[in-house]
Amino acid sequence: MKTNKMAAIFSNQHEYTELRPLTDERSLSTLYFAGKYRIMDFSLSSIVNAGINNVYTLINEEKVRSYLDHLGGGKEWGLDTIGSYKYLDFYQKIMQAQAAGEGYFNDVINFLETSNYPYTVFIENKMVANLDLQSVLHFHQENNNKITAVFKKVGTDNVAADDRMFILDDKNTIVSCQQIIDAQKQNSYNLSLNIYIANTSWLISELKRAQRSDASINIGKRLANLAAKYRTSAYEYTGYLHNIHDIPSYYKANMDMIDKNKRDLLLYGNQKIITRIRNEVGTYFSNDSKVRDSMLATGCKIKGEVDSSIISRRVDIDHDSKVYKSVIMANCNLGKNSHIEYAILDKNVVVDENVTIKGTPERPIVVKKGAVVSKDLINE
Repeated sequence: MKTNKMAAIFSNQHEYTELRPLTDERSLSTLYFAGKYRIMDFSLSSIVNAGINNVYTLINEEKVRSYLDHLGGGKEWGLDTIGSYKYLDFYQKIMQAQAAGEGYFNDVINFLETSNYPYTVFIENKMVANLDLQSVLHFHQENNNKITAVFKKVGTDNVAADDRMFILDDKNTIVSCQQIIDAQKQNSYNLSLNIYIANTSWLISELKRAQRSDASINIGKRLANLAAKYRTSAYEYTGYLHNIHDIPSYYKANMDMIDKNKRDLLLYGNQKIITRIRNEVGTYFSNDSKVRDSMLATGCKIKGEVDSSIISRRVDIDHDSKVYKSVIMANCNLGKNSHIEYAILDKNVVVDENVTIKGTPERPIVVKKGAVVSKDLINE
């Protein structure tokens, strides 16, 4: 057995109707974030920064294209090298196997047995964070745990109804686990980050036991319950985190990147956030353009004004246009004298000349992918 090595299960299970129309044609994992990144980059970077190159990925088959378009061959993450191994599986396939009375965890069990690594990390897809999994592994080993859960103390604005929270004693031992929707409302929660490190042999035994009892296919939920059952000690993450589950949370997480302290904590720490490389020209700024407190990716043409906004690749902002407190995804074209404020524009949106799109901080306007906006859109 390869000592001190981990395999990874990367689960892309979470999807929320509250994120539509942004997720009509893509998974939550592949939503743009901070201009050039995708949500999945954060979990995947945590995996590869920990030296893990054997990854079992679960995704929804109806949105597989957006995932594969971004991941490609895995070159940027080092998942195309000799000795690396990527396995792609679908939730629908697991559900069908369970309905047919077959061994629905057989593929993941085979992956873990074949990897022959002593530890396995399970990580889900909706938390924007920069986590050092090697530190979690050291904590796991020092506490002689079978399983270690990762949590963070968060406020009420950073949880979703289907999230799980831990009840902890004064030594951060997990006493119980429950869904937020079932919990009594409080000022803060010990939010489960849906990240677990387990002894692989123990995890295989638990997955086989779950399969025999026809338990839920939701591995994350089962691991949360097992962490509480075995009263394991939990690892507290203290870095930047935002929980993506609806339009306001997605918008707020992007706007957080305007704050240098939050941006540095997430993007520019010791753990590098890796994304797919695009070889293209830098962004062009005309002499009369004005840009303040914003993040801009490559390939843009900026002739107007950008203030406190996130601009993705190849965005064209024409003369006398203004973008304020907005998220503009790739390949958008904003016509002359357009005004965009408190908005999220998906890919390939065209805004005609003299058009105003204006939302509010609490209710940003979302313009769906490929739309042509020829008249004003204003939230009162």
